[in-house]
Amino acid sequence: MGAPKSTLEGKLVLITGASGGIGAACARSLALQGVHLALTYSSSKDKTVALEKELRELAGNIKISIHQVDVSSADDLSRLFDEIVDFHRKFGPDILVSNAGHGKRIPDIADISIEEFDKMININLRSAFILCKLAIPNMTKQKWGRIIFVSSLAAHGGGINGCHYATSKAGLQGLMKSLARKHAKDGITVNDVAPAMIGETGMIPDAKFVEGTPGDVKNIPVGRLGTPDEVANVVGMFCRTGYLTGQSVLLSGGLM
Repeated sequence: MGAPKSTLEGKLVLITGASGGIGAACARSLALQGVHLALTYSSSKDKTVALEKELRELAGNIKISIHQVDVSSADDLSRLFDEIVDFHRKFGPDILVSNAGHGKRIPDIADISIEEFDKMININLRSAFILCKLAIPNMTKQKWGRIIFVSSLAAHGGGINGCHYATSKAGLQGLMKSLARKHAKDGITVNDVAPAMIGETGMIPDAKFVEGTPGDVKNIPVGRLGTPDEVANVVGMFCRTGYLTGQSVLLSGGLM
C-alpha cells in the first residue's frame, strides 16, 4: 500500500509574502501535501524564483505561479486574483495564507508618523480584509475554504515593535473572529497563528536583534527563538482541521 492521500491534495493555496522565512516555510510544508501554489512577493523576485525551483524539485507535479504584488494596493490585489484565474483556472484560492507583513520598530508613539501608521495598517490589516473580500465568494460557492492570518504576540500583549504594529495585529484578530463566526456555516474556517520571536526572518534575523528587549531570548521560557518551520506546522494544522475556527494560536515559547 502507498502513503495515504493528503486531504489537501489538489487544493490551491495563496501565500502572500512567500519570499520571507515564514511564507517560504509554509510553501514547503504545504507543497509536500500536494497542493498547488500561488506565491506573492513585493521586491525579492530572485528569492521567490529560487523558492519556486526548490518546490518543483521537492514536490514534483504541482502547479506554481509567482506574482509581484504590493499588498497595500487594492488594484494589485485585484490583479493578483485575475492572474490566479488565468494561470490556475480557478476563481480564487481554496486556502488563503495572509502572511505578508510590515514590522518597522518604533517604540515611542511620538516618533510614529501618520504616514508610517497608515503604511502599517494598509500592509498588515487592510490587505487581509481585501484578500478575504476577494477569496470568500468562491469559497462560499464551493462550501469549503481555509483562511489563515499570520498575526503576532503583539496583538495580545503589545510586543516590541510599537503601538502601530500592535494595533494592526490586534485588528487582524478582530477580523478573524468576525469572519469565522459569519462563515462557519459555509464550510470556511478562519484562524490565526500569533508568533512571538521567530528567527531567520526579515523582522528578526537572529537572537542579537532582540537583546535587551522584552523579547530577549533570556526572557523566553523555552530559551530560544522560534523557527519558520514551527509557524508552518501550525498553518498546516489549521488547513487540515475543519473543526477549528475563530482561534488564535499563540506560538511564543511560553512568552506571555
